Amino acid sequence: MDKGLLKQALVKFFLGVIVLGVLIFVPAGSLRYWQGWLLMGILFVPMFIAGLVMMAKNPDLLRKRLNAKEKEAEQKVVVLTSASLFLAAFVVAGLNWRLKIWMLPDWAVWVSAVIFLISYLLYAEVLRENTYLSRTIEVQENQKVVDTGLYGVVRHPMYMATTILFLAMPLVLASPISFLIMLGYIPVIVKRIRNEEAVLEEGLEGYKEYKQKVKYRMIPLIW
Repeated sequence: MDKGLLKQALVKFFLGVIVLGVLIFVPAGSLRYWQGWLLMGILFVPMFIAGLVMMAKNPDLLRKRLNAKEKEAEQKVVVLTSASLFLAAFVVAGLNWRLKIWMLPDWAVWVSAVIFLISYLLYAEVLRENTYLSRTIEVQENQKVVDTGLYGVVRHPMYMATTILFLAMPLVLASPISFLIMLGYIPVIVKRIRNEEAVLEEGLEGYKEYKQKVKYRMIPLIW
């Protein structure tokens, strides 16, 4: 076992737990914000399990997923914009719960949680299918085009799954206002996909042919 990788993964995991907890519960002014605990549970428990599986079966993939340093200048702007959206959405959700301005009913929260978990399963399937996935836009050594499974339906199933995940988060937190904020992620991910495809077309053999074979980027029959 790579102890250095394990330490890096655990530090990032627990840092994420702490940061998200602060962003949600401090604005809420209370630990009784049960929707916040629900999101923490359905987000971090599967994440921890997935991390253990990758550590045991594919540590190289885990290492790639932990690397978040973008090389493309355009993507640095995308990452910064995304982080700002998340920060605003979580803080507003906490404030929304404290002030009870506009809250979703409990049934809508639980439906959103189910959608979130289904999207997590899609995310896990994409990780299983494509061992070249990293968090940064790059063409890796010996990388090949993956065109099976979900990649035979859309060219970017990872972005499809994560977009649903991200849009479900504010709904799990019972905050329609935060959901409206997170809709700003859609043009951000569109920009990222277009930049990524330009990089892949230039550096990944067979990608242009793959684009001809699989017509849709993220949403079947739409886009």
